[in-house]
Amino acid sequence: MAMTRRTRDPVSLPRFAFRLFAVFTCLSMWGEASFAQPAASLSGPSSVPAQIRDNDAAARTSAAVDIDPPKELQDANARLESEYGLTLGTDYQALFQHATTSPGAQDAAGNVLRLYGQWSPFERRSADGSLVFKVEYRGKLGTSITPQALGPEVGYAGLTSVTFSDAGGLLTNLYWKQAFDDNRFAFVAGVVDVTDYLDVYALVNPWTDFNNLSFSTNPTIPAPSQGLGAAAGWRFAPDYYVLGGIADANGNPHQPQDFFSSFFNVREYFYHVELGWIGSWEKRTTDNLHVSLWGQDPRDAAGVDRGRGITFSASGTVHERWTPFLRAGYSSGGGAPVDRMVSAGLGYQLNDRSDYIGFGASWARPPAASPGARVENQYTFETYYRLQLLPHVQIVPSVQFIDNPPNNPTADSLWVFSMRLRAAF
Repeated sequence: MAMTRRTRDPVSLPRFAFRLFAVFTCLSMWGEASFAQPAASLSGPSSVPAQIRDNDAAARTSAAVDIDPPKELQDANARLESEYGLTLGTDYQALFQHATTSPGAQDAAGNVLRLYGQWSPFERRSADGSLVFKVEYRGKLGTSITPQALGPEVGYAGLTSVTFSDAGGLLTNLYWKQAFDDNRFAFVAGVVDVTDYLDVYALVNPWTDFNNLSFSTNPTIPAPSQGLGAAAGWRFAPDYYVLGGIADANGNPHQPQDFFSSFFNVREYFYHVELGWIGSWEKRTTDNLHVSLWGQDPRDAAGVDRGRGITFSASGTVHERWTPFLRAGYSSGGGAPVDRMVSAGLGYQLNDRSDYIGFGASWARPPAASPGARVENQYTFETYYRLQLLPHVQIVPSVQFIDNPPNNPTADSLWVFSMRLRAAF
Protein backbone atom coordinates (compact mmCIF):
# COMPACT_ATOMS: atom_id res chain seq x y z
CA MET A 1 0.00 0.00 0.00
CA ALA A 2 1.48 3.33 -1.02
CA MET A 3 2.18 5.78 1.76
CA THR A 4 0.53 9.18 1.46
CA ARG A 5 2.99 11.89 2.37
CA ARG A 6 1.86 14.05 5.25
CA THR A 7 1.24 17.67 4.25
CA ARG A 8 2.95 20.21 6.46
CA ASP A 9 0.66 22.81 7.92
CA PRO A 10 1.57 26.44 7.21
CA VAL A 11 2.83 27.06 10.73
CA SER A 12 5.49 24.33 10.58
CA LEU A 13 8.34 26.63 9.58
CA PRO A 14 7.51 29.28 12.21
CA ARG A 15 7.22 26.48 14.78
CA PHE A 16 10.64 25.19 13.77
CA ALA A 17 12.10 28.71 13.98
CA PHE A 18 10.59 29.17 17.42
CA ARG A 19 12.02 25.85 18.65
CA LEU A 20 15.47 26.70 17.38
CA PHE A 21 15.27 30.21 18.84
CA ALA A 22 14.10 28.84 22.19
CA VAL A 23 16.96 26.37 22.44
CA PHE A 24 19.62 29.00 21.89
CA THR A 25 17.92 31.79 23.84
CA CYS A 26 17.46 29.75 26.99
CA LEU A 27 21.06 28.52 26.80
CA SER A 28 22.75 31.84 26.02
CA MET A 29 22.19 33.41 29.45
CA TRP A 30 25.43 33.98 31.32
CA GLY A 31 26.37 32.26 34.56
CA GLU A 32 28.97 33.14 37.17
CA ALA A 33 31.14 30.05 36.68
CA SER A 34 33.88 29.70 34.11
CA PHE A 35 35.14 26.75 32.14
CA ALA A 36 38.58 25.99 33.46
CA GLN A 37 40.43 25.44 30.18
CA PRO A 38 39.93 26.14 26.47
CA ALA A 39 38.80 22.63 25.62
CA ALA A 40 35.91 22.00 23.26
CA SER A 41 32.84 22.42 25.48
CA LEU A 42 30.64 20.01 23.51
CA SER A 43 33.36 17.46 22.80
CA GLY A 44 32.52 13.97 24.01
CA PRO A 45 35.11 11.17 23.88
CA SER A 46 34.26 10.24 20.26
CA SER A 47 34.38 13.80 18.87
CA VAL A 48 37.16 15.09 16.64
CA PRO A 49 38.75 17.44 19.23
CA ALA A 50 38.76 14.67 21.85
CA GLN A 51 40.12 12.11 19.39
CA ILE A 52 43.01 14.40 18.40
CA ARG A 53 43.78 15.01 22.06
CA ASP A 54 43.76 11.26 22.80
CA ASN A 55 45.98 10.49 19.80
CA ASP A 56 48.52 13.04 21.02
CA ALA A 57 48.41 11.70 24.59
CA ALA A 58 48.90 8.09 23.41
CA ALA A 59 51.93 9.12 21.35
CA ARG A 60 53.58 10.56 24.47
CA THR A 61 52.95 7.56 26.74
CA SER A 62 54.88 4.32 26.92
CA ALA A 63 53.58 1.28 25.03
CA ALA A 64 54.04 -2.48 25.20
CA VAL A 65 56.63 -2.07 22.43
CA ASP A 66 58.27 1.29 23.08
CA ILE A 67 59.09 2.83 19.71
CA ASP A 68 59.34 6.58 19.27
CA PRO A 69 56.85 8.04 16.77
CA PRO A 70 58.39 9.40 13.54
CA LYS A 71 59.97 12.78 14.34
CA GLU A 72 59.20 14.07 10.83
CA LEU A 73 55.49 13.51 11.39
CA GLN A 74 55.57 15.28 14.75
CA ASP A 75 57.47 18.24 13.27
CA ALA A 76 55.05 18.53 10.34
CA ASN A 77 52.02 18.53 12.64
CA ALA A 78 53.60 21.12 14.94
CA ARG A 79 54.39 23.37 11.96
CA LEU A 80 50.83 23.14 10.60
CA GLU A 81 49.43 24.10 13.98
CA SER A 82 51.82 26.97 14.69
CA GLU A 83 51.79 28.53 11.21
CA TYR A 84 48.27 27.85 10.00
CA GLY A 85 46.21 26.96 13.06
CA LEU A 86 45.48 23.54 11.53
CA THR A 87 45.50 20.35 13.59
CA LEU A 88 45.11 17.06 11.72
CA GLY A 89 44.52 13.46 12.71
CA THR A 90 44.02 10.25 10.81
CA ASP A 91 43.37 6.67 11.79
CA TYR A 92 42.78 3.29 10.22
CA GLN A 93 40.63 0.75 12.03
CA ALA A 94 39.64 -2.83 11.32
CA LEU A 95 37.24 -5.11 13.20
CA PHE A 96 36.56 -8.83 12.88
CA GLN A 97 33.60 -10.48 14.66
CA HIS A 98 32.50 -14.12 14.88
CA ALA A 99 29.17 -15.30 16.31
CA THR A 100 28.92 -18.85 17.62
CA THR A 101 25.45 -19.37 16.12
CA SER A 102 23.27 -17.53 13.64
CA PRO A 103 20.32 -18.10 11.28
CA GLY A 104 22.48 -16.37 8.67
CA ALA A 105 26.09 -15.21 8.49
CA GLN A 106 28.35 -15.80 11.49
CA ASP A 107 31.44 -13.84 10.42
CA ALA A 108 31.73 -10.12 9.77
CA ALA A 109 34.68 -7.83 9.13
CA GLY A 110 34.99 -4.19 8.22
CA ASN A 111 37.51 -1.38 8.03
CA VAL A 112 37.37 2.38 8.36
CA LEU A 113 39.81 5.06 7.23
CA ARG A 114 39.25 8.53 8.68
CA LEU A 115 40.84 11.94 8.15
CA TYR A 116 39.82 14.65 10.60
CA GLY A 117 40.96 17.91 12.07
CA GLN A 118 40.17 21.41 13.20
CA TRP A 119 41.23 24.79 11.83
CA SER A 120 41.43 27.87 14.03
CA PRO A 121 41.84 30.79 11.61
CA PHE A 122 41.52 33.65 14.09
CA GLU A 123 43.32 32.67 17.27
CA ARG A 124 45.84 29.93 16.71
CA ARG A 125 46.39 27.44 19.51
CA SER A 126 42.92 28.38 20.73
CA ALA A 127 39.70 26.39 20.79
CA ASP A 128 37.54 29.52 21.08
CA GLY A 129 36.52 29.28 17.44
CA SER A 130 37.39 26.66 14.86
CA LEU A 131 36.14 24.67 11.90
CA VAL A 132 35.91 20.94 12.64
CA PHE A 133 35.87 18.41 9.79
CA LYS A 134 35.95 14.65 9.27
CA VAL A 135 35.72 12.46 6.18
CA GLU A 136 35.61 8.66 6.26
CA TYR A 137 35.56 5.55 4.17
CA ARG A 138 33.77 2.52 5.65
CA GLY A 139 33.66 -0.86 3.90
CA LYS A 140 33.68 -4.64 4.12
CA LEU A 141 36.87 -6.55 4.74
CA GLY A 142 36.62 -9.94 3.04
CA THR A 143 33.25 -11.05 4.43
CA SER A 144 29.71 -10.91 3.06
CA ILE A 145 28.53 -8.50 5.79
CA THR A 146 30.09 -5.87 8.01
CA PRO A 147 30.06 -5.96 11.83
CA GLN A 148 27.26 -3.38 11.94
CA ALA A 149 25.02 -5.90 10.15
CA LEU A 150 25.96 -8.85 12.38
CA GLY A 151 23.53 -8.01 15.20
CA PRO A 152 20.38 -8.21 13.03
CA GLU A 153 21.86 -11.25 11.26
CA VAL A 154 22.09 -13.26 14.50
CA GLY A 155 18.65 -12.14 15.71
CA TYR A 156 19.88 -9.57 18.21
CA ALA A 157 17.79 -6.47 18.94
CA GLY A 158 20.63 -4.00 18.69
CA LEU A 159 24.14 -3.80 17.26
CA THR A 160 27.20 -5.84 18.15
CA SER A 161 29.21 -3.06 16.48
CA VAL A 162 28.09 0.53 16.00
CA THR A 163 30.38 2.09 13.41
CA PHE A 164 31.81 -0.60 11.09
CA SER A 165 29.45 -0.51 8.10
CA ASP A 166 29.77 -0.62 4.31
CA ALA A 167 28.53 2.94 3.78
CA GLY A 168 31.51 3.94 1.60
CA GLY A 169 32.65 7.55 1.50
CA LEU A 170 31.12 9.82 4.14
CA LEU A 171 31.24 13.42 5.25
CA THR A 172 30.51 13.07 8.96
CA ASN A 173 31.64 16.44 10.36
CA LEU A 174 31.84 19.94 8.93
CA TYR A 175 30.81 22.37 11.62
CA TRP A 176 31.88 25.56 13.32
CA LYS A 177 32.38 25.45 17.07
CA GLN A 178 32.57 28.61 19.09
CA ALA A 179 33.10 29.39 22.75
CA PHE A 180 32.51 32.70 24.52
CA ASP A 181 33.73 34.35 27.70
CA ASP A 182 36.33 31.74 28.64
CA ASN A 183 34.05 28.87 27.58
CA ARG A 184 31.07 29.74 29.74
CA PHE A 185 28.91 29.21 26.68
CA ALA A 186 29.64 27.23 23.53
CA PHE A 187 27.82 26.11 20.42
CA VAL A 188 28.35 24.00 17.31
CA ALA A 189 26.53 24.39 13.98
CA GLY A 190 26.90 22.63 10.64
CA VAL A 191 27.24 18.95 9.76
CA VAL A 192 27.16 17.38 13.21
CA ASP A 193 27.00 13.98 14.87
CA VAL A 194 24.67 14.20 17.87
CA THR A 195 26.38 11.22 19.53
CA ASP A 196 29.46 13.45 20.00
CA TYR A 197 27.69 15.34 22.78
CA LEU A 198 24.32 13.73 23.62
CA ASP A 199 24.20 11.34 26.62
CA VAL A 200 27.97 10.82 26.68
CA TYR A 201 30.11 9.31 29.40
CA ALA A 202 33.73 8.17 29.71
CA LEU A 203 33.42 4.84 27.84
CA VAL A 204 31.03 5.95 25.09
CA ASN A 205 33.62 5.95 22.27
CA PRO A 206 32.99 2.94 19.95
CA TRP A 207 36.41 3.41 18.33
CA THR A 208 38.37 2.78 21.53
CA ASP A 209 36.05 1.10 24.07
CA PHE A 210 32.93 -1.11 23.90
CA ASN A 211 31.71 -2.48 20.57
CA ASN A 212 28.08 -3.11 21.59
CA LEU A 213 25.48 -0.37 21.21
CA SER A 214 24.20 -1.08 24.75
CA PHE A 215 27.36 0.50 26.21
CA SER A 216 27.96 3.35 23.77
CA THR A 217 25.11 5.55 22.53
CA ASN A 218 22.01 4.56 24.48
CA PRO A 219 20.08 2.03 22.31
CA THR A 220 16.74 3.59 23.30
CA ILE A 221 17.77 6.77 21.42
CA PRO A 222 17.23 6.65 17.63
CA ALA A 223 20.20 8.95 17.10
CA PRO A 224 20.15 10.19 13.49
CA SER A 225 23.03 9.76 11.09
CA GLN A 226 25.23 12.79 10.54
CA GLY A 227 23.56 15.79 8.90
CA LEU A 228 22.85 19.46 9.47
CA GLY A 229 22.23 20.48 13.05
CA ALA A 230 23.23 22.72 15.92
CA ALA A 231 23.72 22.42 19.66
CA ALA A 232 24.64 24.72 22.52
CA GLY A 233 25.90 24.19 26.04
CA TRP A 234 26.00 26.45 29.09
CA ARG A 235 27.72 25.79 32.39
CA PHE A 236 25.50 27.91 34.64
CA ALA A 237 27.11 26.92 37.97
CA PRO A 238 30.48 25.42 38.92
CA ASP A 239 29.14 21.85 38.83
CA TYR A 240 26.06 22.07 36.57
CA TYR A 241 25.43 22.38 32.86
CA VAL A 242 22.59 22.35 30.38
CA LEU A 243 22.89 21.31 26.74
CA GLY A 244 20.36 21.32 23.93
CA GLY A 245 20.18 20.97 20.19
CA ILE A 246 18.40 20.08 16.99
CA ALA A 247 19.47 17.87 14.08
CA ASP A 248 18.09 16.52 10.83
CA ALA A 249 16.33 13.24 11.63
CA ASN A 250 17.10 12.04 8.07
CA GLY A 251 20.81 12.85 7.99
CA ASN A 252 22.73 10.96 5.30
CA PRO A 253 26.51 11.56 5.33
CA HIS A 254 26.82 9.49 2.14
CA GLN A 255 24.93 12.19 0.21
CA PRO A 256 26.18 15.57 1.49
CA GLN A 257 24.63 17.31 -1.52
CA ASP A 258 21.22 16.63 0.08
CA PHE A 259 22.03 18.08 3.51
CA PHE A 260 20.32 21.43 2.94
CA SER A 261 17.27 20.16 1.07
CA SER A 262 16.65 17.50 3.71
CA PHE A 263 16.94 19.94 6.60
CA PHE A 264 15.04 22.89 5.16
CA ASN A 265 12.55 21.20 2.83
CA VAL A 266 11.67 17.86 4.48
CA ARG A 267 11.81 19.42 7.96
CA GLU A 268 11.80 16.29 10.11
CA TYR A 269 13.93 16.92 13.18
CA PHE A 270 15.52 15.28 16.20
CA TYR A 271 15.53 17.46 19.35
CA HIS A 272 17.34 16.96 22.63
CA VAL A 273 18.05 18.69 25.93
CA GLU A 274 20.23 17.53 28.81
CA LEU A 275 20.74 18.69 32.40
CA GLY A 276 23.79 17.43 34.22
CA TRP A 277 26.25 17.59 37.09
CA ILE A 278 30.04 17.18 36.80
CA GLY A 279 32.65 16.66 39.47
CA SER A 280 35.13 18.96 37.71
CA TRP A 281 35.66 20.32 34.21
CA GLU A 282 38.72 18.11 33.72
CA LYS A 283 36.65 15.00 34.57
CA ARG A 284 33.40 16.09 32.95
CA THR A 285 32.89 12.75 31.16
CA THR A 286 34.11 10.45 33.95
CA ASP A 287 32.48 12.18 36.94
CA ASN A 288 29.12 12.90 35.37
CA LEU A 289 25.45 12.60 36.30
CA HIS A 290 22.82 13.69 33.79
CA VAL A 291 19.29 13.26 32.49
CA SER A 292 18.55 13.66 28.77
CA LEU A 293 15.22 14.21 27.04
CA TRP A 294 14.76 13.75 23.30
CA GLY A 295 12.01 13.95 20.73
CA GLN A 296 11.79 13.10 17.04
CA ASP A 297 9.32 14.16 14.38
CA PRO A 298 7.57 11.46 12.31
CA ARG A 299 9.78 10.36 9.42
CA ASP A 300 7.32 9.94 6.58
CA ALA A 301 9.53 8.43 3.89
CA ALA A 302 11.11 5.99 6.37
CA GLY A 303 7.71 4.99 7.81
CA VAL A 304 8.80 5.84 11.37
CA ASP A 305 6.34 7.26 13.89
CA ARG A 306 6.96 10.20 16.17
CA GLY A 307 9.29 9.33 19.05
CA ARG A 308 10.23 10.60 22.46
CA GLY A 309 12.27 9.34 25.39
CA ILE A 310 14.35 9.94 28.47
CA THR A 311 17.74 8.61 29.52
CA PHE A 312 19.76 8.65 32.72
CA SER A 313 23.53 8.26 33.11
CA ALA A 314 25.84 8.24 36.12
CA SER A 315 29.57 7.57 36.20
CA GLY A 316 32.49 8.41 38.47
CA THR A 317 36.12 7.71 39.20
CA VAL A 318 37.39 5.71 42.18
CA HIS A 319 41.08 5.82 43.17
CA GLU A 320 41.86 7.42 39.78
CA ARG A 321 41.74 4.07 37.93
CA TRP A 322 38.22 2.66 38.36
CA THR A 323 35.26 4.10 36.40
CA PRO A 324 31.90 2.53 37.33
CA PHE A 325 28.79 3.53 35.39
CA LEU A 326 25.01 3.08 35.49
CA ARG A 327 22.79 4.03 32.54
CA ALA A 328 19.12 3.64 31.67
CA GLY A 329 16.69 4.64 28.96
CA TYR A 330 13.00 4.63 28.10
CA SER A 331 11.45 5.50 24.74
CA SER A 332 8.17 5.44 22.87
CA GLY A 333 8.30 5.34 19.07
CA GLY A 334 11.08 6.78 16.97
CA GLY A 335 12.47 3.51 15.61
CA ALA A 336 15.09 2.65 18.26
CA PRO A 337 15.97 -1.07 18.48
CA VAL A 338 14.85 -1.27 22.14
CA ASP A 339 12.45 0.83 24.20
CA ARG A 340 13.68 -0.12 27.70
CA MET A 341 17.30 -0.48 28.79
CA VAL A 342 19.39 -0.58 31.96
CA SER A 343 23.14 -1.11 31.80
CA ALA A 344 25.95 -1.05 34.34
CA GLY A 345 29.64 -1.78 34.35
CA LEU A 346 33.06 -0.42 35.02
CA GLY A 347 36.39 0.33 33.43
CA TYR A 348 39.86 -0.02 34.89
CA GLN A 349 43.09 1.57 33.72
CA LEU A 350 45.81 -1.00 34.18
CA ASN A 351 48.90 1.22 34.08
CA ASP A 352 50.22 4.58 32.98
CA ARG A 353 49.78 3.61 29.34
CA SER A 354 46.41 3.53 27.62
CA ASP A 355 45.87 -0.13 28.55
CA TYR A 356 42.31 -0.51 29.75
CA ILE A 357 39.80 -3.17 30.72
CA GLY A 358 36.06 -2.65 30.49
CA PHE A 359 33.05 -4.74 31.50
CA GLY A 360 29.37 -4.06 30.94
CA ALA A 361 26.04 -5.82 31.57
CA SER A 362 22.73 -4.76 30.06
CA TRP A 363 19.03 -5.64 30.21
CA ALA A 364 16.89 -4.44 27.32
CA ARG A 365 13.43 -4.97 25.88
CA PRO A 366 12.60 -4.49 22.20
CA PRO A 367 9.34 -2.72 21.34
CA ALA A 368 6.26 -4.88 20.84
CA ALA A 369 5.53 -5.81 17.23
CA SER A 370 1.89 -4.87 17.83
CA PRO A 371 -0.21 -3.64 20.78
CA GLY A 372 -0.46 -6.38 23.38
CA ALA A 373 2.10 -8.62 21.67
CA ARG A 374 4.54 -10.57 23.81
CA VAL A 375 8.00 -9.03 24.23
CA GLU A 376 11.18 -10.78 25.30
CA ASN A 377 13.82 -9.63 27.76
CA GLN A 378 17.30 -9.55 26.28
CA TYR A 379 20.56 -9.60 28.25
CA THR A 380 23.94 -8.49 26.95
CA PHE A 381 27.40 -8.74 28.48
CA GLU A 382 30.68 -7.46 27.05
CA THR A 383 34.25 -7.29 28.24
CA TYR A 384 37.24 -5.89 26.36
CA TYR A 385 40.94 -5.26 26.82
CA ARG A 386 42.54 -2.27 25.10
CA LEU A 387 46.27 -2.84 24.66
CA GLN A 388 48.50 0.07 23.62
CA LEU A 389 50.82 -2.08 21.53
CA LEU A 390 52.75 0.81 19.96
CA PRO A 391 52.48 4.57 20.58
CA HIS A 392 50.15 4.81 17.59
CA VAL A 393 48.67 1.29 17.55
CA GLN A 394 46.01 -0.33 19.75
CA ILE A 395 44.54 -3.81 19.61
CA VAL A 396 41.27 -4.51 21.39
CA PRO A 397 40.02 -8.09 21.82
CA SER A 398 36.52 -8.37 23.25
CA VAL A 399 33.86 -10.96 24.07
CA GLN A 400 30.09 -10.46 24.05
CA PHE A 401 27.53 -12.85 25.50
CA ILE A 402 23.92 -12.39 24.38
CA ASP A 403 21.19 -14.19 26.28
CA ASN A 404 17.76 -14.63 24.71
CA PRO A 405 18.19 -12.82 21.38
CA PRO A 406 14.51 -12.13 20.54
CA ASN A 407 14.77 -12.59 16.77
CA ASN A 408 16.77 -15.82 16.76
CA PRO A 409 14.41 -18.83 16.93
CA THR A 410 17.26 -21.37 16.92
CA ALA A 411 19.34 -20.27 19.90
CA ASP A 412 18.68 -19.27 23.51
CA SER A 413 22.08 -17.55 23.71
CA LEU A 414 25.21 -16.89 21.69
CA TRP A 415 28.73 -15.50 21.91
CA VAL A 416 30.36 -12.86 19.74
CA PHE A 417 34.17 -12.76 19.66
CA SER A 418 35.85 -9.61 18.34
CA MET A 419 39.30 -8.31 17.49
CA ARG A 420 39.81 -4.63 16.68
CA LEU A 421 42.92 -2.87 15.39
CA ARG A 422 43.40 0.89 15.51
CA ALA A 423 46.36 2.79 14.10
CA ALA A 424 46.20 6.56 14.68
CA PHE A 425 48.51 9.43 13.74
